[in-house]
Amino acid sequence: MRLISFAGRGIMVGALHNNEVVMLDSVADDMLSLIEMGPSGLKRARQVIAEGMPRDLLPLDQVKLLAPLPRLSKNIVCLGMNYVEHAYESMRAKGLPETLPEHPVFFTKATTTVNHPEGGIPLDSAITQQLDWEVELAFIIGQRGKNIKRADAMRYVWGYTIINDISARDLQNRHNQFFKGKSLDGSCPMGPCILTADEVPNPAELGLRLRVNGVTKQESVVGDLIFDIPTIIETLSQGQTLEPGDIIATGTPSGVGMGRTPQEWLQVGDVVEAEIDKIGVLRNTVVKA
Repeated sequence: MRLISFAGRGIMVGALHNNEVVMLDSVADDMLSLIEMGPSGLKRARQVIAEGMPRDLLPLDQVKLLAPLPRLSKNIVCLGMNYVEHAYESMRAKGLPETLPEHPVFFTKATTTVNHPEGGIPLDSAITQQLDWEVELAFIIGQRGKNIKRADAMRYVWGYTIINDISARDLQNRHNQFFKGKSLDGSCPMGPCILTADEVPNPAELGLRLRVNGVTKQESVVGDLIFDIPTIIETLSQGQTLEPGDIIATGTPSGVGMGRTPQEWLQVGDVVEAEIDKIGVLRNTVVKA
């Protein structure tokens, strides 16, 4: 299933089906509630979709999509330098030797970064002049777990979505860490949906790409990750409890603006499209803050 959050009587949850939205308000109040219901929630959602009652259907073009999880209580967990060529381009941009991380590099983005499909990406030139793009596959945790073994890790994945990890490189360099430069308001467009895990038997086969004004800047496959999803879950959950609704972004491939010669930065009016197979296209325009 491709599940969405959308604006209606508050924030509502639905499913995409044949260019229509099937309202799932009879199943759950919001996406997090649906996730917390576990398999029974997904079973009930499938029943509602199969019934396809007219009262539950809305034309997709009349719906305002929101980030699948628009209100978070915890930061978004991200991984840095988790594709070989991106790790190398990051090192080159800093004038450092090309090396790969020995362990997953974790950081977080603040909850206030969450942005919606078609939402404007704010650019305040007084704060940053080096706004960059990063297409990433993110996965959503479906059940509580701690000290999870690699062999069991994929059972904890509820679904997948797209994140554009918008990054202010000058702030990253100034503060010598990720958090500030990656936590500007609106710097985490997310969506357009969550694709449930049962639809993705092998996430390594998913292709991902990013375009700026129609020009492809990034293109790779999830199988090029240095640390795959089971490794990420096993490592992150050591001594740390993962909970339903936790979002973990797996990292970005090469082709970011920072790694180009000359370097390229997003400007007001630029249209950024992050795309991942089966999930869809996440489109946002850079706007003046």
